[in-house]
Amino acid sequence: MGAPSSISLALGGPTPLRLSGRLLAVLAGLAALGALSTNIILPALPRMASELGAGPHGDISLVLSSFFLAFAVGQLFVGPVSDRWGRRIPVLGGLALFVAGSLLCTWAPTLPLLVAGRVVQALGVCAASVLSRAIARDLFEGEALSRTLALTMVAMAAAPGFSPLLGSAMEYGPGWRASFALVALLGLLLAWAYAAAVGETHPSDRRAAASPAEVLRGYAALVRDIRFISPALAVSVIIGGLYAFFAATPAVLMGRMGLSALQLGLFFAGTVFVVFAAGMLAPRLAHRWGAARVARAGCLVALTGALTLLMGAEGRSLAYFTGAIALYLLGMGLINPLGTAMALGPFSRQAGLASSLLGALQMACAGGMTALAGLAGRSPAMALGQVLAAASVLALAALLVRWRQA
Repeated sequence: MGAPSSISLALGGPTPLRLSGRLLAVLAGLAALGALSTNIILPALPRMASELGAGPHGDISLVLSSFFLAFAVGQLFVGPVSDRWGRRIPVLGGLALFVAGSLLCTWAPTLPLLVAGRVVQALGVCAASVLSRAIARDLFEGEALSRTLALTMVAMAAAPGFSPLLGSAMEYGPGWRASFALVALLGLLLAWAYAAAVGETHPSDRRAAASPAEVLRGYAALVRDIRFISPALAVSVIIGGLYAFFAATPAVLMGRMGLSALQLGLFFAGTVFVVFAAGMLAPRLAHRWGAARVARAGCLVALTGALTLLMGAEGRSLAYFTGAIALYLLGMGLINPLGTAMALGPFSRQAGLASSLLGALQMACAGGMTALAGLAGRSPAMALGQVLAAASVLALAALLVRWRQA
């Protein structure tokens, strides 16, 4: 296999693909669309509640929880379907469903219809998220896979950082319904770009029909396979910490430090550069020292950030909080792409199934750790530090189990 800039599709298919900026942009868009379509509406939730007659902290939360639940369940079906029928039909069909759900949200005059639109959105966009990883595994392996996943995972982590700022701009401009129209347009553009630049990547000779019982046995086999479950758990708990960070930080920065909504959005946007830097470093470090070793080092960096936050949870400055969080995000940015590549690497024939299970684990950890971070009591920073420390320790333990059994 040649240098990353000239790596082509080694599947024997009719149209070889290279690791190009165009391909990376499409995969990054597929990975990021789900997070973008959720976080872009966060600044508008109070106005949504007011206009639709919902409680600001009760019923309106269904707009988020319904999306996460449908996303988690839907992706468990997407992978097996794509392993049987290929990637193209689920990706384009999922994006069409996402656009339809987004348009329903744009029009919805009541909260139940808005929630229904969010469910349709999630069932569609989960295919894009799951299959961005499966497509990368179809096309590449080794260092090329790590590099591709590093860049797509940067986009997936960056979307929650930039989207609240974009949502604030939409809220103060055309209104919250325009946010749904915008993501519908992005879904259409992404479908066109995928069809033009990528297309089918899972050839017929690698496809296999599977009954529901066989799919369940496949998931059970992955859970028992240390090659998958060890890095998959490490990535999932670390990503859970990222979602806990986004959930708890408003209470820290706005409630305790007095930042405005705009300043909070700028802070989130600034954290993206840390994740971007880590994503650029990860494949280079892995080339020199190996993916497993760099991923374990990333756990230690993340743990250092979490412990730093814990030591100064009370009475510290914005600069201190930012530094501690930056360390955690740096470690997360190293673990995420490398752990994903380690989890998917051995399963080329089951890339869709493995990617689906990985996504479900991530969503479960995101939901659980976000809930734990919400049990803040009087100190949201302390609760966040505890969750991030637990995530780092669990990730390191999972990777050490694989290392000892290697």
